[in-house]
Amino acid sequence: MTTATRTVLDGLDGIKEPLADLYRDLHAHPELSFAEHRTAAEVARRAASYGYEVTTGVGRTGVVAVLRNGEGPTVLLRADFDGLPVREQTGLPYASTATGTDPEGKEVPVMHACGHDMHVTCLLGTLQLLAQGRAHWSGTVLGVFQPAEELGQGARAMVADGLHERFGAPDVVLGQHVVPMPAGMVGCHPGPAFSATDTLRVRLYGRGGHASRPETTVDPVVMAAATVLRLQTVVSREVAGGDTAVVTVGSIQAGSKDNIIPDEAEIKVNIRSYTEAVRTRVLAAVERIVRAEAAASGAEREPDIEPVDAFPVMVNDADATRRTMAAIGAELGEDSLLAPGPLTGSEDVGILATSAGAPLCYWLFGGIDPKTYEAARQAGTSDQDVPSNHSPFFAPVIEPTISTGVTALTAGALAWLGQAGA
Repeated sequence: MTTATRTVLDGLDGIKEPLADLYRDLHAHPELSFAEHRTAAEVARRAASYGYEVTTGVGRTGVVAVLRNGEGPTVLLRADFDGLPVREQTGLPYASTATGTDPEGKEVPVMHACGHDMHVTCLLGTLQLLAQGRAHWSGTVLGVFQPAEELGQGARAMVADGLHERFGAPDVVLGQHVVPMPAGMVGCHPGPAFSATDTLRVRLYGRGGHASRPETTVDPVVMAAATVLRLQTVVSREVAGGDTAVVTVGSIQAGSKDNIIPDEAEIKVNIRSYTEAVRTRVLAAVERIVRAEAAASGAEREPDIEPVDAFPVMVNDADATRRTMAAIGAELGEDSLLAPGPLTGSEDVGILATSAGAPLCYWLFGGIDPKTYEAARQAGTSDQDVPSNHSPFFAPVIEPTISTGVTALTAGALAWLGQAGA
């Protein structure tokens, strides 16, 4: 560790309780993608109180907080802040009861089921510590609070709104994501670390009629069911054993009544991959199967296959990862670092780096009570007893998660910022 880093982090004890209160407030008030107005206002208010120049409405609802502190590198620190259409079932006293309107105009429950409230809390804690300790570093800190990560659109929106031109291109992009690992642990995988994602909306067209006379119809429910089952063969029979891909049908909707065969059905398909060759092959296989099953069912109209959103592969720069993890390990201890390997989850933070030509280091930090995690691991029940991101039961323990996240992000930033007076 460095004396400067330790001195800056000495201020953490004094802000732990306010950060815990902030986290509980954010968790209780989640907002959907591009609707994060309350969250953005609270972020802007707090960052301004620390002495940052704050700009709101970047990429629709994004917030950028800038602290210029003499000559030196520009370090971009990123947190996402949108929630998910999930009904919370944690039973916590600060559980969300919020609702929102989804992109299709439906009222849905909203929850911070992916930990973005923890990301915001940790970044605000880091911004406060860096502002308090500005005598110990030089350069520029860009605190980027990004909307709509869950849609894969927020980073693109901020870049398109002139993020780098307006606030300065970063020399490095740093960020972190809370996951179901033991709280206090941190892990980062160099190279391709998060998969690419493609989401497709597929509409299958049949011919409706009475349930008692299916021979007069073309049943889109059966067509959809056959399609879903056939799609399960894409990875098992069309992707090489040494490659990685995931194909998931996460939504199927059709009909309104038991005795009516509807005219159409809709399925939503989520695809994960790490290479362009695998991605291209899987997308082609999905389209081929969808069209073939429609033809086999006697559909009189071709199905519609519409791309909904996409995330590129997120690649951690190897040198940036070594440098950043060394700094984090010096503060948290080498025994707090682990090698998580690549994840099949997806992230759009890489767009902030590639659009600026800057290296990226994006790491994971644990949010599960260590005793709970270890008991589940020993019992072989981790899948059942350790809620994952996007689960209605996912909620990181407040401590040591906040302290770990703030320490990691602050140490990571100071590994790149200049030395005061240098």
